[in-house]
Amino acid sequence: MFSTDRRSFIKLTGGLAAASALTGFPSIARAAGARVVIVGGGPGGATCARYLRRHDPSLDVTLIEANKEYHTCFMSNEVIGGHRTMAQITVGYDKLAKEGIKVVNDWVVGIDGAAKKVTTKGGQTFGYDRCVVAPGIDFNYGGLEGFSESAIEAMPHAWKAGPQTALLRKQLEAMPDGGVFVMVAPAMPYRCPPGPYERASLVAEYFKNHKPKSKVIILDPKDAFSKQGLFIQAWKKLYGFETDKALIEWVPAAKGGKVTKIDVAGMVVETDFDKVKGAVVNVIPPQKAGKIAFEAGLAEGAWCPVNKQTFESKKVAGVHVLGDASDAATMPKSGYSANSQAKVCARNIVALLKGQLPATPSYINTCYSLASKDHAFSVAGVYNFDSNENKIVEVKGSGGVSPMDASAEDRKREVAYAYSWYDNIVHDSWG
Repeated sequence: MFSTDRRSFIKLTGGLAAASALTGFPSIARAAGARVVIVGGGPGGATCARYLRRHDPSLDVTLIEANKEYHTCFMSNEVIGGHRTMAQITVGYDKLAKEGIKVVNDWVVGIDGAAKKVTTKGGQTFGYDRCVVAPGIDFNYGGLEGFSESAIEAMPHAWKAGPQTALLRKQLEAMPDGGVFVMVAPAMPYRCPPGPYERASLVAEYFKNHKPKSKVIILDPKDAFSKQGLFIQAWKKLYGFETDKALIEWVPAAKGGKVTKIDVAGMVVETDFDKVKGAVVNVIPPQKAGKIAFEAGLAEGAWCPVNKQTFESKKVAGVHVLGDASDAATMPKSGYSANSQAKVCARNIVALLKGQLPATPSYINTCYSLASKDHAFSVAGVYNFDSNENKIVEVKGSGGVSPMDASAEDRKREVAYAYSWYDNIVHDSWG
């Protein structure tokens, strides 16, 4: 299915991971009992906690997460499209606790880099030798005129999985046949680049099966998007794209897709050329690092600058920032990127705590997108670290993209691969 076949890709990534785990780690006495506090229990934070303990069981690892359960953003579009339940994208932290990780359910309200301590809303204080911050994303609600945080109850973003996911699904179920689902896509960079177009696909599939007079309109501030050729091919095959009976209409920036104003009360979205009224309006706002990153002084602009070899903050020594909140381009902001970065971060924290030089890492990312219950495609890549420029660069010829000429059987097989990938990353991250 790829320019590099799957078996070779697995061998390549496995070899790179093994090499990065072994390089530069001379055998010296460990700093037994060192304390690592992790803020955020998503795929970045949870994976980092597990791999810290795996590399050095003597570490005192504390994971602080506000919620007792985590809803995965990956596969949450299947809930919106009606293929999964909320329970099927929900994970807990019991398995992490059984591995010797201290799990604390509380809100982090302060990170003091000088004193090396983390404080919580509940009044707890945790000292650390190293701190990992994996706060995910927050939204720039002011980036769209007329929109605000309070508007998400009428126009849900569902870009943080959980109650917003369930709300958007309920709105679709209640929508009359013949209504319009309007999506306001975000400008780059944002979490999960192909995610809006996967969502549009699965909503269109729901309409095709249950509300065939309805349609999806995507208003986009971009003129191109991730896996565009594969999505458009699927839309033409499945949803009549670019015909008078199309279930999906994509309006790029060049054709007036950039939104200028939102009328929440009237359920109307304005562009320079048009006003579009929706029965359901899905506004995905511009994004930035999670709130605690700004409060802790870790952010610069929208994201957190880091040393991409160790993910240590360039703003606050001894604090590492993982996942969507970091400026880890060219890797996309995705769950699998966060998982891969967390493993690199964990291994190099262990090295730093032992007084060793950090390893030169490799990273991987795989992203599956579903266009229907029987039609999926994917992209995969391997990345190396360029120490001269502090950049993560993709290895030329690594991974690949699903081919345009794949058969229907191949597309259906990719759905099975996607489901298997989901089960594996959940197990790898949360146990």
